[in-house]
Amino acid sequence: MSDKPLHEQLERLLPAAPLGLIVLPSAAELGRSVDHWICDFRRADHSITKKDPAFRDYVRESYQISAPTPRFGSGEAKAVLPESVRGKDIMILADVCNYSLTYRMRGFTNRMSPDDHFQDLKRVIAAINGKAHRISVIMPFLYEGRQHKRSGRESLDGAMMLKELVDMGITNFITFDAHDPRIQSVAPLTNFDNFLPPYQFLRTLLSSEKDLIIDKDHITVISPDEGAMERAIYFASVIGADTGMFYKRRDYSLIVNGKNPIVAHEFLGSDITGRDVIVIDDMISSGGSMLDTARQLKERGARRVFICCTFGLFTDGLARFDEAYENRWFDRVICTNLSYLNPALASRRWFSAADMSKYLATIIDYFNHDASISNVTTPTDKIHEILDAYNSNRSLVDEI
Repeated sequence: MSDKPLHEQLERLLPAAPLGLIVLPSAAELGRSVDHWICDFRRADHSITKKDPAFRDYVRESYQISAPTPRFGSGEAKAVLPESVRGKDIMILADVCNYSLTYRMRGFTNRMSPDDHFQDLKRVIAAINGKAHRISVIMPFLYEGRQHKRSGRESLDGAMMLKELVDMGITNFITFDAHDPRIQSVAPLTNFDNFLPPYQFLRTLLSSEKDLIIDKDHITVISPDEGAMERAIYFASVIGADTGMFYKRRDYSLIVNGKNPIVAHEFLGSDITGRDVIVIDDMISSGGSMLDTARQLKERGARRVFICCTFGLFTDGLARFDEAYENRWFDRVICTNLSYLNPALASRRWFSAADMSKYLATIIDYFNHDASISNVTTPTDKIHEILDAYNSNRSLVDEI
């Protein structure tokens, strides 16, 4: 199943309103690529709709709308819209994990934190001031998504974040691989969509490794903890592989860096001796837990270990991954480009980036047309297509 039939069905639908894409500086690189794909989609097969007044501004050179957020010397800031957004279908793209951006305050240089990025997002919504036809927020990494439940006397930041945006008037909230998508219960009448990247993981893996045998006798998909089990089961069932999981035994009497430390990883699954193993999770934070999982898999006889995580944060740097790779604890790490990636990763032999820009552009295009996204949400057919291409001619993977 190619992308063309998916986009052709949009030709029969009117857009909800002229599209406007506001890309915050935190997501500038991803936003440029997404904008390119949307332009490409709409230039391709829309010769009829170009003359229809209902499709005013439908085909453009760019859909990006500038929204700078300058700061005062005190560190305070504001959002400015140089052009009108009245009546537009506004999509705001923000990456709250981009730590590379800085600002000046009282002569000092500060790095922008997730809190700073979230405040800038709210400033842009406030500058729109209800003039847009509707506002959708695209936040690939869910801000405060890990603080999704209350244990004792502590804040419930994830719920507060979503409620605040809904109160400001957003219509749609789009995220990827949410740590716990049940956070949408905070605003049950607001559209909340959580997308997963299994197709992009598989495509990148098959492009990187040309000697994989994808079946239940050669591949095992592993969940590093009980929270990631659902995505591992889906991935394993679609590619026809076996599955297993690790259970994280924690010391709940201690709190280290905001969480209970892991005492041990207990493996639950069948024998993996001689098998290739794919470990799937939502994020690599410091990486300690993931590397311990990979080490145990190799000690249990795994032939190769491939780590697939949606967000590669690498909060403690890359040195421990370099050392683990030299020790042959894992063979490849694949992360998406939905969040900021350390530029040094480009030189690492063990790392591959799964490009999500075309997928995100497709999601935006569908939302702008109020089209059903069921085919986009569950890419089972596309996964089967790429597996068939790989099994018949492994060079065809890069052409799909």
